[in-house]
Amino acid sequence: MELAPELTRTGKATTSTDVFAFGAFMLEVACGRKPVEPQPNNMILAEWVVERWVERAILEAIDPILGGDFEVEEMELVLTLGLLCSHSNPAARPSMRQVMQYLNGDATLPKIMADAIGPDMFSIGMFSVGSRQYNEYLSSFASSTGKASGYSMSTTDFILRSGR
Repeated sequence: MELAPELTRTGKATTSTDVFAFGAFMLEVACGRKPVEPQPNNMILAEWVVERWVERAILEAIDPILGGDFEVEEMELVLTLGLLCSHSNPAARPSMRQVMQYLNGDATLPKIMADAIGPDMFSIGMFSVGSRQYNEYLSSFASSTGKASGYSMSTTDFILRSGR
């Protein structure tokens, strides 16, 4: 499992490093890939998923073993939430309480605007250096809450309970 950047620097585990690990876990399960795959191109899963998202092809990141047997909105939620939890800036990550609210459908995950995201959001190790709009959005998103958007959790439950 991939470690939060601040954990490798400080050696101190926090609730924020736990959220990071959970994000990496969600991406690993939803995509059917390891967080870091050395062959063939040193692929870092979170960066690979962001690339699919920038290309507006986020569903291409899904584990092919699922065979299309999922709700698109639920899978987009899992992938997007996995990315937000895996953000290299601890302040930009949601709390675990918020993560559970999003997964349970008790709060609406804010939409991330595609025009605020670009290839410049990557840096070595994670997507810590992004467009200013994107980083401002992520920093403010942690305080946002709302009513449920009506996600059913069958796919989410399947992914989180069954693994790949």
